[in-house]
Amino acid sequence: MIKELSLKNWKSFTEATLYIDPLTVLIGSNASGKSNALDALLFLNRVSHGVSLFSAIAGDVNLPPLRGGIEWVCRKPEKQFTLMIVTSGTNSKQDYRYSLTVQVNGTKAEVHAEELVALNYRPRSNKPQEKALFQSKQEEADSPAIPVYFSTGTQGRGKRLDLSRSHTILAQTETLSIRKEVQEAARYILAKLVRIFVFDPIPSHMRDYTALSDSLMEDGANIAGVLAGLEGERKEQVEQTITKYLKQLPERDIKRIWTETVGKFGTDAMLYCEEGWDSQPSHVVDARGMSDGTLRYLAIVTALLTREPGSLLVIEEVDNGLHPSRAQMLVEMLQTLGEERNIDVLVTTHNPALLDAAGPMMVPFITVASRHASTGFSELTQLEDISHLPKLMAAGSLGRLSTEGRIENALRRGG
Repeated sequence: MIKELSLKNWKSFTEATLYIDPLTVLIGSNASGKSNALDALLFLNRVSHGVSLFSAIAGDVNLPPLRGGIEWVCRKPEKQFTLMIVTSGTNSKQDYRYSLTVQVNGTKAEVHAEELVALNYRPRSNKPQEKALFQSKQEEADSPAIPVYFSTGTQGRGKRLDLSRSHTILAQTETLSIRKEVQEAARYILAKLVRIFVFDPIPSHMRDYTALSDSLMEDGANIAGVLAGLEGERKEQVEQTITKYLKQLPERDIKRIWTETVGKFGTDAMLYCEEGWDSQPSHVVDARGMSDGTLRYLAIVTALLTREPGSLLVIEEVDNGLHPSRAQMLVEMLQTLGEERNIDVLVTTHNPALLDAAGPMMVPFITVASRHASTGFSELTQLEDISHLPKLMAAGSLGRLSTEGRIENALRRGG
């Protein structure tokens, strides 16, 4: 799994690290940098699919641009940004560190530096032994190609190959003749990045008939097609689990959530819900009659049930559309399904009710985005690292502290 994401000169950040746990909550006031941090994960996901660096930022016919586009991807006045991730390795004694530095101007985005390092941990040693699996060199920085040295398992720089600067070296490794250890490590990191899913379910996009699908779209528009496309027993299990969690949501009783194929050829699907009051006959509505909050919550549950194990599910404003009284239910659902399906979850929120529902046990897994008082640069601070936190929490719950701005005030005073 991805353990941490480091940002350098990325958008509003000068230098910051986001630590990622099974459930990570990112909080902060408006324009503090939360969305900018999530955009870094979206960028890494895009380039892992072989999209060019420029298109991953500026967009193309198939992709919308990142927020701010090419003009705002680097912190002003810089022309380079660096993103680095640390992931778990293939065994408990190993991690990987992958770093990418991109040079940006108005019409180009190219690899300036890139490396993949294996971090091997030895008994009774806190510092890992580093082994460079590949790394670029800058002795020919103006060349159209970038010189990259791949480990051969022997002393020395390794095997040199000149590769394209327009795409990540990581994405180019699959077709190269390189050492098996290096290729397998690159494939492993790519799989981690490919499984990042930045999810923004939009209820208005979920109300129509959709074609059968095998993977959920980023706006949740094809949710009916994904559920209807599941086979036999798996479909029944998923719909039963969705029903179990949706039953807790409204005041009325939801008896069943399911999908059916429609049309002569059975290639489209619709989402249905049977609901009612205990003393009244139940009735069936389709997605067009469901509330925005119900559809959004249903989409989040579906994502957790259908994404691949080992995924990182990223949801901005996770509680949008939900009544504050359902915050505890939401937190428990994210924790339970994430653990059951081995999916890490990263969410943002402004909702004090969700912070209260998270409670003191979640403090180590909450990160605060804020702006430096004098420079205005975005910063990321783990909540537990605020020195006055015990005193603050003695004065009120996390939700109250957030509502009254006391957390941000503590950061402005220097933690």
